[in-house]
Amino acid sequence: MKIDRLYEKEIEDILDYNEFIKTIKADPSEEFLKDLHKKYEYRSQEEALRTLQVELIKLQDHLEKYNEKMVILVEGRDASGKGGAIRRITRYMNEKHYRVVALGKPSDVERSQWYFQRYIQQFPKGGEIVIFDRSWYNRSMVEPVFGFCSEEEYEIFMKTVPRFEENFVENGIHFLKIYFSVSKEEQAKRFEEREENPLKQWKLSEIDLQMQERWEEFTQKKYRMLKETNTEISPWTIIRSDDKFIARYNAIKTILNKVDYEGRDTRIDFTVDPNIVISADKELQIMAETAKLREMRKNI
Repeated sequence: MKIDRLYEKEIEDILDYNEFIKTIKADPSEEFLKDLHKKYEYRSQEEALRTLQVELIKLQDHLEKYNEKMVILVEGRDASGKGGAIRRITRYMNEKHYRVVALGKPSDVERSQWYFQRYIQQFPKGGEIVIFDRSWYNRSMVEPVFGFCSEEEYEIFMKTVPRFEENFVENGIHFLKIYFSVSKEEQAKRFEEREENPLKQWKLSEIDLQMQERWEEFTQKKYRMLKETNTEISPWTIIRSDDKFIARYNAIKTILNKVDYEGRDTRIDFTVDPNIVISADKELQIMAETAKLREMRKNI
């Protein structure tokens, strides 16, 4: 629903049950039915997440009981659906046992420190989940594309990050790296919505406005990031996110499948959609084939 239409409505216009049934039976307008279906679809999708959200609480209980730690990285281009997914993941979780960390621009002091230091300071204590809404992987994509780090800093990061991650995984931290992959066309639509919707305009930054024109630069950095930082002990999970609900649904399943927690409900099918959740190796193959086709078209 466009925001402008909301100004035409008053709370007195909200139908009670009997009036609603009368409207349904009295040959309602197509606009009314579309609006009704949109609300029905949204409500149904949110309800479909409930059983998985119950499992997330069980996962928390398991980690607390055994004093285990979990780190989840949520990465992806701007408008790829990271924030909405994190909100669904954490909506019913025990606030005492999880944190969402979204670090801003480093201070001068932080810039003088080891690059990973400010992230390590946010790592979980026993029984806690920490979700990084963007992480140290800023240095693999955003920072080099926009010149926020030097070429040397970028190369050092790419060389050292696999061992950094392997070190804390070997020390018992459950570690999951999720990359939300949005298409260029869908990103453009979401940016347009942010421009038009006053409730979302705050999400649109100067950097966002350059994302479309720098799409290929980000694609090149994404390819190298997946190729060099996807390891056996610390793999990437790619989630297609053009459909926000399907992405959220499969992201939660991906998290639940990471830990063999107690009390798992056998009525739930925890299998992820193979067309939505893919390995980094598969994504690299697709990206290479796409680049090859693009080059062939240039030469025609």
